[in-house]
Amino acid sequence: MKKYLSLLILLTFSAIGSAEVRYIDDTLLVPLRSGESLQFRIVHKGVRSGTKVDLLNNNPQSGYSHVRTPEGIEGFLPSRYLVKNEIAKDKLVKVSAQLKKTQTTAAELQVKLKELQVNYNSLSGNHEALTQLNSSTSTELDKIKKISANALTLDKRNRELRETNQQLNNDVELLTIDNQRLKDNSQTSNMMIGAALVILGVILALLIPLLKPTKKNESWA
Repeated sequence: MKKYLSLLILLTFSAIGSAEVRYIDDTLLVPLRSGESLQFRIVHKGVRSGTKVDLLNNNPQSGYSHVRTPEGIEGFLPSRYLVKNEIAKDKLVKVSAQLKKTQTTAAELQVKLKELQVNYNSLSGNHEALTQLNSSTSTELDKIKKISANALTLDKRNRELRETNQQLNNDVELLTIDNQRLKDNSQTSNMMIGAALVILGVILALLIPLLKPTKKNESWA
């Protein structure tokens, strides 16, 4: 008895482990029965079409298959109600969902594309503005360089003029000193001439009387 029980348990687990996937065909409701004929009681009132079930066993002679529902209910139903692929309705639902998702993704991509286009136009405008600003800045920089060069030239010229002016001031100062020296020398010369004339006058005053003839000499004459 134990051997039969162990064998039954082993067969049961083997059937569970090797179960294949099947789908309920395009029939609204398929009842599950406890055995492989209409005489067995119904264990499930009806499995909806498109339901995914596990095929535990298939009996071609009776035309029934042993299946297990997603809820774990096991029973027998006619094998003609089982198909290997999903039914058209479920496929249509999935395809419709996929199409809707694709359309949503396409709409999102279009929105992103518009945003990118707007950003691109904005960046293009900014680039053009920056290019113009760069050109204007370059022009202003050239002007500043020219002004700076002129300023440096003027500063150099100003320094040269200051040095020349200082040299001229020094020359004027030397000429003033020389002029004053000449004036002093002239005054000294005039004084010496005056003194010489005075001395000469005195000498003449002394000599003239001596040069006049005396009366004695006149008588001799």
